[in-house]
Amino acid sequence: MIRRIIEIDQDKCNGCGSCANACHEGAIAMVNGKAQLIRDDYCDGLGDCLPTCPTGAITFVEREAAPYDEAAVKANQTAKAAPSPCACPGSMSRALNPQAESAAPTPSASQLRQWPVQIKLAPVQAPYFQGAHLLIAADCTAYAYANFHQDFIRGKVTLIGCPKLDMVDYTEKLTHILRDNDITALTVVRMEVPCCGGIQHAATQALKDSGKFIPWQVVTISTDGQILD
Repeated sequence: MIRRIIEIDQDKCNGCGSCANACHEGAIAMVNGKAQLIRDDYCDGLGDCLPTCPTGAITFVEREAAPYDEAAVKANQTAKAAPSPCACPGSMSRALNPQAESAAPTPSASQLRQWPVQIKLAPVQAPYFQGAHLLIAADCTAYAYANFHQDFIRGKVTLIGCPKLDMVDYTEKLTHILRDNDITALTVVRMEVPCCGGIQHAATQALKDSGKFIPWQVVTISTDGQILD
């Protein structure tokens, strides 16, 4: 059928991932560092992604396309929100025991409080989320900022991801985590590069979608390891 659908100009796309995060239907994904429409039948043609694009790479076109499949979209959203079915022991959810928060910080000691840390592998609900200060961090931040464990991970439950490489929209899953657990505060740590805007957008949109009002902040790290704000 001929219908209205989005088109993404690959030359204009800067790989920020904002459109993929804004597309709750999952029609857009990051492929080789660029946004692509991967499922015509997931695109409802309403264009929630358009205003999020900083370069104007997304427009509407009229072309032959599969009809919008609402049932398939809902099934995909449910699958994304569910815990990973992977039976790998390394993805099993468990709490860890870092140094007590009252103890004097030891630079060499890990402050990680739970496993797994990847957003894609994390469960939607877990005991360690209750009463937690949630840290959502772009994975590059821990490499750029030397004292990341003591200054950011310490005392928090940590989730990490890369919107440019994971090619998924974190918003739906983060919304469930924030809505279904007693999260007391939220800190987002991102790099200064544009593609990190995707993880900030996903986290802040998830907070809005959760309907909760909790303290939150965004910290930006420069590529040379400095805190910019």
